[in-house]
Amino acid sequence: MHPDLRLPKSIASDSRAPQLVHILANAGHPLWPAGTYKVAEAQLGDPLLGTLRAAYHAGRVVRSLEKAEQKLAAEARGQQMADRKSGVARGERISRLLFLSNDGAERFYRRLETVLQRHGPRVVAVRLSVDAEKLGTMLFGPGRFARLLMVEHKDAVASILLALADQWRDAGYGA
Repeated sequence: MHPDLRLPKSIASDSRAPQLVHILANAGHPLWPAGTYKVAEAQLGDPLLGTLRAAYHAGRVVRSLEKAEQKLAAEARGQQMADRKSGVARGERISRLLFLSNDGAERFYRRLETVLQRHGPRVVAVRLSVDAEKLGTMLFGPGRFARLLMVEHKDAVASILLALADQWRDAGYGA
């Protein structure tokens, strides 16, 4: 995790921001046994599920590691071109959230760690307390699997981060 983690502007001054940054930057467990990248963990309760569903219905959710990698790479190229053209490097804030099921193979988590290292600090991951089948069913319907979801719009990211902050505060997580 990147120590210079910055929240989206719309929630940076929220009273929950310091705890949220602390948890995202410091709490959690490595993605895989020999991994160096720690990710926070969350329950997929009603408030978080509601914000994820709202993001999905608004067209703000990308499903699968492959699609997330493609979008992140294209966005990184666009940002680099814009920075070169303007002559000013932009400050990076969290703009994408990756939600992971808790049943991925080590190979999946190793690949994900590489993606997070390449695109951090604008991309942050959270491991959910559900497997891919339950995550997929809860968001996309029966028989649908989802090992990874990427939320990609600043408003959706901000509302989900605040739902996470509330959940973690109520659970005493990262304290």
